Amino acid sequence: MTRLFKPATAAATLVALALSACTTNPQTGQTEISKTALYGLGGAAACGLVGALTHGGKGARNSALACGAIGAGIGGYMDYQEKQLREKLKNSQIAVERIGDQLKLSLPDNITFPTNGYQLNARVQKPLGDIAGVLVQFPDTSITVAGHTDSTGAAAYNQTLSEKRAQSVTEYLQGQGVNSVRVRTMGYGATQPVASNASESGKAKNRRVEIMITPQQMG
Repeated sequence: MTRLFKPATAAATLVALALSACTTNPQTGQTEISKTALYGLGGAAACGLVGALTHGGKGARNSALACGAIGAGIGGYMDYQEKQLREKLKNSQIAVERIGDQLKLSLPDNITFPTNGYQLNARVQKPLGDIAGVLVQFPDTSITVAGHTDSTGAAAYNQTLSEKRAQSVTEYLQGQGVNSVRVRTMGYGATQPVASNASESGKAKNRRVEIMITPQQMG
C-alpha cells in the first residue's frame, strides 16, 4: 500500500527544501534565494518556497498546492520575483510588465523626479526600496536601469538628463543593498519613445525610467 505524507510532514519537507535554496549574503546579512538550488527543487516544492519563507510550514504547503503545476527553472525563478514585485508595488504608479523571462518596471516621471530635475522625489523612495528588497533576495539576475525623456528641448540636454535620472535610481538601489556588479546604467534621451510626442499625454509616457530585470545563465 502506498503511504501518503501527512500534511505536517509534507510541510516540513517543503520548508527544508526551501531553506536549502537560501543563502545569507555575508556583506548585507540578507537572505537570498539561489537560482541554481531552486532549479533543483520539484515544481510543488519550488512553488512552496515563497510560502515557506513568509508563512512557515502552512504557507509552504498551501503555496505548493496552489501552484504545484508550475515548473521550476528560469521561468519559475522569475515568477516568484514578479509575484513579489506586483504585491509590493500594487499601490504605486510603477508598472510591472513580464516580457518572456524578463521583468520590466516603468517609473513615471511625475512621481519619480521634479520637473527637469534628477533628484529622486521623496514619495518614490519607499517603492524603490521595496524593489531593491526583492532584487537583493533574488541575486541571480542582471539589472539595466535606463532613462528616457520626451522630445522637448535639445537632444544633448535630454541625453544628459536621461543619464542623470537613471544614475539616481541606480545609486538608490545600490544604497539599499543591490550589488553594483549586477547593474548597468543607460541614458537614451528621446530616442526610444513609447508614445507620440505630439501630445502632452504622449510626452508624459515617454518621460520615464525603466528597470529591466534579466535572469543570468546558470553557471
